[in-house]
Amino acid sequence: MPRRPGQGHNLGPPLDNYEGPPWGKGDPHRFLHWKRAHAAAWKPKSRDIALFRLERAEAAGLTYEEYTLELLERGRHLQAGDARVEEIKRARKRRRSSHFD
Repeated sequence: MPRRPGQGHNLGPPLDNYEGPPWGKGDPHRFLHWKRAHAAAWKPKSRDIALFRLERAEAAGLTYEEYTLELLERGRHLQAGDARVEEIKRARKRRRSSHFD
């Protein structure tokens, strides 16, 4: 009997360097649904929405990807003075410096 995933597992595809098929050891059908849902979440509904997000991201000092990720994760449109913007910028600096260590 297969092991049930632990609490907090989202049943998505594996994130490690697995040598097998892209869907891992799980169901390929579920992998394809995840892949389609991921693509649909990142695709803006229209050109105007993409431009709106880009404008708001630049005003807050974030990249389009950082701004959109925050919107998708938390449902918040960030402003330039939000504390969360500063957290994202600090995390960006940590990610950049860790690549060169």
